[in-house]
Amino acid sequence: MEAERLDAIAIITGAGSGIGAACARELGRRAEGGLILVDESEEALARVADDLETHNAAPERMSMLAIDVTDRARWAQAVEFIRAQYGRLDWAVINGAAEPTQLAGDLVDWGRSGSADLEGVTLSLRTLMPLMRSNLKGGAIVVAASAAALKEKGGATLQHVMRVAASEGAADKVRVNAIAPGVTELPMLAAQPWFKELVQKEGGAREALEAIARLPTPIARYASGDNLSKLILMLLSDESQISGATLVVDGGYTL
Repeated sequence: MEAERLDAIAIITGAGSGIGAACARELGRRAEGGLILVDESEEALARVADDLETHNAAPERMSMLAIDVTDRARWAQAVEFIRAQYGRLDWAVINGAAEPTQLAGDLVDWGRSGSADLEGVTLSLRTLMPLMRSNLKGGAIVVAASAAALKEKGGATLQHVMRVAASEGAADKVRVNAIAPGVTELPMLAAQPWFKELVQKEGGAREALEAIARLPTPIARYASGDNLSKLILMLLSDESQISGATLVVDGGYTL
């Protein structure tokens, strides 16, 4: 068995809410080398940081970067900051919800077309993977995106991006996997008009989620960010040799 990775350094994009915030709580206790939180909202990052401090889950070194993950210039600045302050990167959680687009052959091509979400995921991968390549033990990345895309025509797009990244990272021991949640307690879901109507009808957000679980589509249960963060932690662990896989966590939604 491999020795445990010492002083791991982790980065989380979309860390201001949902899965990202839940991962911050999980990784904050394990990323002893440092934790880097990325989100467009400075206010959201501050709330997550305060929550980590309150629950004694903040590592000794923690940084907050308020950047748009589709902004190449800001990512370039972020890389310089990470190199200067931390020297390397071990783990990454990239949050995004990509839409179907045309398939391409490598990560360079992926950044040239598609939705803003897909561009953000692709640019994040292209930016963060080089920070892991010089590590003796390599690194691990988990891309989190909605399982709903898997039901669309051409919904393998994000999976293909992830597989391309996994193939490119294999020689340097950089593993890349994806997790595809279905119904979750995410702000993205709460913002949907149909969900707002369901909340009003059922009398609350949790009641609305329970109602969704009773729909004919076989959703056994919904998953919270805390549920998903534990699975993400498993995929990041050096004990896991999985790479290029998509873990669908949707209670049967995509069946």
